[in-house]
Parts: sequence; C-alpha cells; structure tokens
Amino acid sequence: MSLLLAFAPFIVFAIVDRLVGSTEGLFAAAAVSAGILLRHWLTPNRSPKVLEIGTFILFGGLALYSLLAHPAWSVFGVRLCVDGGLMLIVLITIAIRRPFTLQYARETVAKEFWDSPGFLRTNYVITGAWAVAFLIMVVADVILVYMPEWPPRIGIIATIVALVGAVKFTGWYPEHRRAMASRSA
Repeated sequence: MSLLLAFAPFIVFAIVDRLVGSTEGLFAAAAVSAGILLRHWLTPNRSPKVLEIGTFILFGGLALYSLLAHPAWSVFGVRLCVDGGLMLIVLITIAIRRPFTLQYARETVAKEFWDSPGFLRTNYVITGAWAVAFLIMVVADVILVYMPEWPPRIGIIATIVALVGAVKFTGWYPEHRRAMASRSA
C-alpha cells in the first residue's frame, strides 16, 4: 500500500494536467509529494523514502522550470519529462545499490531477512520490473512527441499495461520466490 501511495503524485499530475494544464499539474503533484514527505517526517517510526524524495524534486523542479521558463512543451513532452525522470530515479537506486523497493519491502518483512541474498535479489528484480515499465512509458512518450500523427491512445494503453504489469509482478514475484525456496528446501 505504501508503494502505491508513492505514485499518488503521478496520478494527481495526470488528472490535473488533463483537466487544467501541465504547469498546474506539476504544482499539484509537487504539493502531493510534499504532503507525503511531511506525513512520513511527522509519523513516528517512519521516514521518507528515496522514491518520494525524488518525486518531490522531480515535480518541484519541473514546476519551477515551467513557471519561470514558460516552455512550449506538449502534453506528451511534459509526460516524457515526468516519466523519464521517474525512470531515472529508479535506475539511480539500482546504480547506488539501494533498489527503491527495499524501503517498502522492509516495512513488511522481518528484519532478519533484510540482508539475505534472496531478499536483496528479489528487490533488484522487482525494481528492474518497474524500470522496464517506466521505459515502456518513456518509449511511448517519445513516439508521441516525435510522431504526433500517432493516436494518443498508444500512450494511454502503454502506461496502463506497463503500470498494471509492474503492480501485478510486484505482488506475484515474492510469492513465486517463496514457493521456489520452499520446494528446494
């Protein structure tokens, strides 16, 4: 549940961007990100997560850029920046050897498993699945930015398929790993 809450700013961005405009969507998403960070800072035994901090920086930075520079970007151009930024955040967590899913998984897994190779590998695989989902979204955005004659539903379908696939994989893979481990034991 906590992992899904981390994506609330992206949902807010998509809705406000569609109904009002990109700059407003970026500011709304930055505000939701700030609220999530504040909630974690003020709640005992909780701390902000890398994805949430990165999301605030991403939306806050894009909102300020949009306000100050007044770029003439299309809806798909803004989505490309947002989706590309999210993919970059996820890839950075892999590069620094702290896959973003670790912080969420540690909320539900006993501490004695946190350093086990299987737990770490599972989180790398799940984080990788999210990176692939965001790559699919970025590719769809690039197609729609550079080939505007393509129907916009391509981006919508790609986003839905990628996100639903990542969510389902995130739920399925740990169970699959446990089943494999119990079979080999």
